[in-house]
Amino acid sequence: MKILGISSGTQNGSNDAMCKEALMGAKEAGAEIEFINVHKLDIKHCTGCIACVKAMMGGKGRICAVKDDFLWLLDKMLDADGIMMVSPIFENGVPGIIHTICDRFGPSMDRGNLVIADSLNKQAGGKGVDERLLRDKVISFIGVGGSDWGSLVQMDHGMLAMSPMWKIIDNDKFQWSKTILMDDAALARAHQIGVNLANAAKDINNASWQGEEGVCPHCHCNNFYIEPGTTHAICGLCGMEGELETVDGKIQIHYPQEQYALAHDTMSGKMKHGKDIQENEGRLADLQKNSEEFKARKKKYMDFIQPTVPEKGA
Repeated sequence: MKILGISSGTQNGSNDAMCKEALMGAKEAGAEIEFINVHKLDIKHCTGCIACVKAMMGGKGRICAVKDDFLWLLDKMLDADGIMMVSPIFENGVPGIIHTICDRFGPSMDRGNLVIADSLNKQAGGKGVDERLLRDKVISFIGVGGSDWGSLVQMDHGMLAMSPMWKIIDNDKFQWSKTILMDDAALARAHQIGVNLANAAKDINNASWQGEEGVCPHCHCNNFYIEPGTTHAICGLCGMEGELETVDGKIQIHYPQEQYALAHDTMSGKMKHGKDIQENEGRLADLQKNSEEFKARKKKYMDFIQPTVPEKGA
C-alpha cells in the first residue's frame, strides 16, 4: 500500500513540511511513502488539443502532444493507492500549477470516457485501457494559506479528484499559517489526515469521507452559484442543482432525488456529460465539414489579426 505526497509549495517551506507531516502519519499507519515537489518538474500548460482522448478512444493508449514531465508524474499517481496533495493558497485558491495538472488530466482521465474507451478497444480486439486508470483511488488535500483568503481552495482541490472519480477522504485548509510549524494542533491535524488516508487506502471500497460535512450533502463542498433573484443553487464542485432552505436557523441545500444521478462524480452523471459532449462535438464536426458559412466566419477571424510574439534574440 503506497501513499504519494505531492507538494506545490516552496521547496523546504511550510507547505512541504505539512505534506511530510501527513506522510509521517501515513507511514505510521503502515504505508510505503514517496514525496514529490512539483516545482522540481517541467509541467507545461494544456493546449486543449484533445489528442489524449482521441488516442485513448482509438486504442493507442494515453498520449499527450505536450512533451514534458507530466506523464512521469501521472505514472507516479497511478501507481499509488492514495495521494496526499498539499498546496499553498494563492488568490483564494490553489496555485496555477495545480490547475495545470487538473487541466492536463483532460478528458482522457475522465472515468466515463475511460469506460467507453476500454469497451471500444476491447470490441476492436485490443487490450483495453491501462487498468490503473480504472482502479479506484483515495486522495486527501490540505491548503496552507498565509492569510484568511482561502474560500476557493477546497473546491479547487476537489476538482482534481472529480474527473477520475477518486474518493476524497479529507479536504482541509489552514489559514494565517506563516508560523504553522509552531502550531501543534495544525501539525497533529495534518498527521491525522495522513493516518486517515492510509487507513482508507487499505480498504478503498469501504473508505469514506472523514472531514467536516460542508454545505453540499453529496460532495461536502461549501461553494455554490446562486442564480440571481432566486433560491436556486448549483454546487460549484459536483454540479448538482437544488434549492436554498433554512432549517433550524441554518441554510441548507435541498436536492431533488433525481439530481444525485447527475452529479459530476457519479458514473451516471459522467455518461450524461459524455453524451452531451459527443453531440456538441458532432455538431462542430458537421459545420467544419459541410458549412461554407462556418468556414467563412472562421476565416474572417483568422485573417483579421495574428498573435504578437517576441522577436527571437530580443
